[in-house]
Amino acid sequence: MNKQEKYIRRCIELARNGFGSTYPNPMVGSVIVYQDKIIGEGWHKKAGEPHAEVNAVRSVKDKSLLKKATIYVSLEPCSHFGKTPPCCDLIIENEIPNVVVGTVDPNEKVAGNGIKKLVAAGVNVTVGVLEDECNELNKRFFTFHQKKRPYIILKWAESQDGFLAPEKEMNQERKPVWITNQYSRQLVHKWRSEEQAIFTGTQTVIDDNPKLNVRDWAGNNPVRVVLDQNNRIAKDSFIFDDTVKTIVFTKSETNSATENTSFESIDFSQNIISQILNVLHQNQIQSVIIEGGLQTLQSFINEDIWDEARIFIGKTSFGKGTKAPVLLKKNATKNFIQEDELIQVRNHD
Repeated sequence: MNKQEKYIRRCIELARNGFGSTYPNPMVGSVIVYQDKIIGEGWHKKAGEPHAEVNAVRSVKDKSLLKKATIYVSLEPCSHFGKTPPCCDLIIENEIPNVVVGTVDPNEKVAGNGIKKLVAAGVNVTVGVLEDECNELNKRFFTFHQKKRPYIILKWAESQDGFLAPEKEMNQERKPVWITNQYSRQLVHKWRSEEQAIFTGTQTVIDDNPKLNVRDWAGNNPVRVVLDQNNRIAKDSFIFDDTVKTIVFTKSETNSATENTSFESIDFSQNIISQILNVLHQNQIQSVIIEGGLQTLQSFINEDIWDEARIFIGKTSFGKGTKAPVLLKKNATKNFIQEDELIQVRNHD
């Protein structure tokens, strides 16, 4: 590992401290180096707060060293005024002569303009150090800006014999049938806190009455996104409790919105998935976990619109019921959470 890679790797480590709290901004880390010694470092903690470069510069005790230093940053410094001033201006004002950038910002407001501005000011700029690792760090941000949709994670639990749920009995209570253990369920809640939205279909809400929030972990609740074409979901369902921001997709906007619940009318005779993703993109939602039933999950798989799949296989067997989705598990990684098997697949399109 060369010197530049060593410091960009440190930038990535710092950036990860902001995981789940920087939306809609990317995670960014920055270090300032003088004579092969880190004299300042920082990361972006929350949207609207100072960027990584600002925090790094502020942490330098002897500011006179900045004129002889190199600033490393995992993502191209911004060049536009948003909620905070451009980081390029800060670098130029402090006369930092060298900048090493992990990867170019895909946001059209930046997209190379930060680098151009620095070069025009006489700064020595190096771009593309550990580029793949820096892109992976912000895979949600990159997907959102490059594909104009959220990063999509499919998630389900299936029984040992391949069922999502057992056959429904008449008058059965509305609640989930657990396939996995408590540790797997806690991990799912951790995942929910890391993503911006969680999506499920009509039948899942009718059958299970899920809360779709974060209870077994500390963190933010994702936006709940629900499909309800014909307003079949009972109004006393948890998704209508107004405790969490919720978007309901329906055929006609006959429902009245509340403080935290909004209704989006879409054309169910057209491509439903693309309409949903367009609305989520318009709402600046960069990532979504799909936790629906067979029809919802299989729809995303069949259209090949997904980025990751996370599949739990429990020890329970049902014999009959709702079959699990069919997904070709190429290049999957497998782990165990006690007796539960966890299969993770990346979709490299």
